Amino acid sequence: MEPLYEEYLANRGTIVKPYYWLSFSLDCANCPYHIRTGEEARVPYTEFYQIFGFPYGPTYPQTKHLTFYELKTSSGSLVQKGHASSCTGINTHPESMLFEMNGYFDSALHNNNAIRHIILYSNNSPCNEANHCCISKMYNFLILYPDVTLSIYFSQLYHTETEFPASAWNREALRSLASLWPQVTLSPISGGIWHSLLNSFVSCGSGSTVFQPILTGRALADRHNAYEINAITGVKPYFTDVLPQTRENQNRKAQAALESYPLNKVSPGQSLQVASGPPQPNLMPDLRVPVVFVLVPFRDLPPIHVGQNPHKPRNIVRHLNMPRMSFQETKDLGRPPMGVPAKRAEITEQFASSKESDEKKKKKGKK
Repeated sequence: MEPLYEEYLANRGTIVKPYYWLSFSLDCANCPYHIRTGEEARVPYTEFYQIFGFPYGPTYPQTKHLTFYELKTSSGSLVQKGHASSCTGINTHPESMLFEMNGYFDSALHNNNAIRHIILYSNNSPCNEANHCCISKMYNFLILYPDVTLSIYFSQLYHTETEFPASAWNREALRSLASLWPQVTLSPISGGIWHSLLNSFVSCGSGSTVFQPILTGRALADRHNAYEINAITGVKPYFTDVLPQTRENQNRKAQAALESYPLNKVSPGQSLQVASGPPQPNLMPDLRVPVVFVLVPFRDLPPIHVGQNPHKPRNIVRHLNMPRMSFQETKDLGRPPMGVPAKRAEITEQFASSKESDEKKKKKGKK
């Protein structure tokens, strides 16, 4: 195995060049060390807020990609924690760096066969756009390591709305990745997982920031993410709804509050109710009102099977070899090919009766 990366020992962990030929670049502030492990993986709270949108909710537009990760044994013991950041110089996403063949995760599992569980916490869900192919690399990695499970948590969906040209590819790729359940789970970051992230990956001057409450705007976005990923993949995600519960006005106030929130891209008229989930809340109008306080960081993540549908999703395509065609060509797939005339025939009662009479005359003539 010839690794693509170079790893160097730092004061509180290691710093990694994901590609040995990377150098310091004025186009990318993180170059060349896009992967950091141990305590080197911590980021300032202001950076965490700007990229992950905690505690107020998503921040748009979002161009940076940041993925925290944990490598664990089958018993749940932590082997390594770290983070990977996107490279604006060569336009590469973190998942692409981590999961490619002979990349960092491939080498980690090759050298430590005790690793059985990979947990990702990303600000964006993985994509499969042509320049990145993140999901294809993750899919191939999991086929290569069938005994390894992967849990993906995200704070917002990436390019799955219809306004993005590649949304159809991304949604189809997410369905293909989810078809590997229970080896793979896709869920929004929610509830105590936010506080686990703050405790493990965010550096701050005072301990008060670690116990930052989840505000209504963030909780609404998490609920919307749970609904959307369930609609895309057909698999119910792990999700902790921290909003107060009530049986009255199940959808109206939740939808109205989220649509009026300027930092959330929610289509008008889109339902926020998670399938087979609890009743929707009677929301407060101020989206900065805290809805939950956690005094102890949430350290133990749910097991891989918690909250999952016992059946695999139906009609899942497992192939990620997308056809090489333009988006205009995909729109024209329903049209007849050029040079082949399309014939349209309309059958009426008069036409049918005249046809029957002709056949009777032919039979009489033969006699």
